[in-house]
Amino acid sequence: MIQTGSIEKGSVSFRVLTDDQIAEIKRASYDVMAKVGFTVHHDGARKMLKQAGCRIKNEHVKVPEHVVKACLDTTPKGYTIYSRDGQPAMEVEGRKSYYGTSTASPNTMDALTGDIHPTQVADIANGAKVADAMEHIDWVMPMGSAQDIPPTVADLYEFEAVVTNTTKPIVFIGYTPRGVELVYEMAAEVAGGLENLQDRPFLIFYPEPISPLVHPEDVIDRIFVCADLNLPQMQGPSIQFGATAPVTLAGGLVQGTAESLMWVVLAQLRNPGCPCSMGCNFGALDMSSGLLSLACPEMSLALAAQAEVALSFGLPTWGLAGSTGAKVLDAQAGAESAFSILAQGLGGLNLIHDVGYMDNGMICSTAQLVLGNENIGMTKRFVRGIAINKETLAREIIEKVGPGGHFLQEPHTLKHFKDELWVPGLMTRDPREVWQQAGSKDIAEVIQEKLQEVLRNHQAPAMAHETLTEIRKIRKRGESFLAKE
Repeated sequence: MIQTGSIEKGSVSFRVLTDDQIAEIKRASYDVMAKVGFTVHHDGARKMLKQAGCRIKNEHVKVPEHVVKACLDTTPKGYTIYSRDGQPAMEVEGRKSYYGTSTASPNTMDALTGDIHPTQVADIANGAKVADAMEHIDWVMPMGSAQDIPPTVADLYEFEAVVTNTTKPIVFIGYTPRGVELVYEMAAEVAGGLENLQDRPFLIFYPEPISPLVHPEDVIDRIFVCADLNLPQMQGPSIQFGATAPVTLAGGLVQGTAESLMWVVLAQLRNPGCPCSMGCNFGALDMSSGLLSLACPEMSLALAAQAEVALSFGLPTWGLAGSTGAKVLDAQAGAESAFSILAQGLGGLNLIHDVGYMDNGMICSTAQLVLGNENIGMTKRFVRGIAINKETLAREIIEKVGPGGHFLQEPHTLKHFKDELWVPGLMTRDPREVWQQAGSKDIAEVIQEKLQEVLRNHQAPAMAHETLTEIRKIRKRGESFLAKE
């Protein structure tokens, strides 16, 4: 028996891959980079890669292992992200997990009526407001891709809608290089200047290459904008098993690792030491329908494995959870959301997005977000594990109460029950009679009431009027500039 008073808790986790299997994936990924290579649609990037020692033929680039490893040596092993008001919010490193919203869907499930309609800027504002009120949602993306404004300026409107409705960290998709620059101008205004933003960044840029193995010019330009400013970015190649990657999970992991490492190479050659991460958006092509699934067990398994590969490089990780293929808030939505949220929490991914996706990413739903928040609460408690120390072993209390007693009135219970015992916010534990007296509400009805309460009463702290005025000036200037392109 262990006799010590200093044993501390360790988090609950699992392993998908052995060390030998991780080494095999890394070896195969290096081979893909050196022997298969990438299509790089960017003259400046190809010149930069050639100078670093890569082999170039037209737009085809092969990246030797020594170039990759040199870039890994300059990549930070983690970074801190702050809230809008400059307070430390997330340490993106190791196995620390933080959950964020869904994003970029063309359609939205109305928060109050449940109707499906093309996403509008107002929906994105509502999504940020709801996310701000959810205690287990750690960071926010624009929930949807606004269809009621020109696409050339959508990122400006979406960022404004989010940053004015939450103080939580933001991950944003910049749709154009100039759009990314303008979003950073707006963010610098919020932070009180570019230097303050660089010292205490509250947003992360999220570019996506094209799988398999293609880096478009505009994506690279966006990567370079972020790298030049030395601000954090998270890449997420969309890997579909059987479509944009091999159908085998191991093959998808190899390709996804190679694509993520190529992005690290581009960012580090541009600005050695700039903060970036490693990750993939895994999904599977349903062979019976030809449609993408973002809620399949293979997705969760591959993401957890990818996190292990990234951790072996010492890099922060990116993944997704909380999605469902369901069209309404039903048992399928709850089961698929809970499964992936728990899997990624156990897998130790750092930044986990897409809580709130329905219909395999075609719909953003604040109702699904609220349900996901409940599942995240359960997951965080489970992953936290069991603290083992003199206080929690409670031998003196057991001795004091003795056989036949009870612990309800003990000060030890009062002291520890809030930390030890998770309490649901939505799910009922009441006897059936009490539940019936309260209206016999199912979980969808409870969530709807919660949404109404949040949208009616919750408000993130307002920004200074002068700041709001300036970011709107930047947005309007951007509209004028981008309209000419």
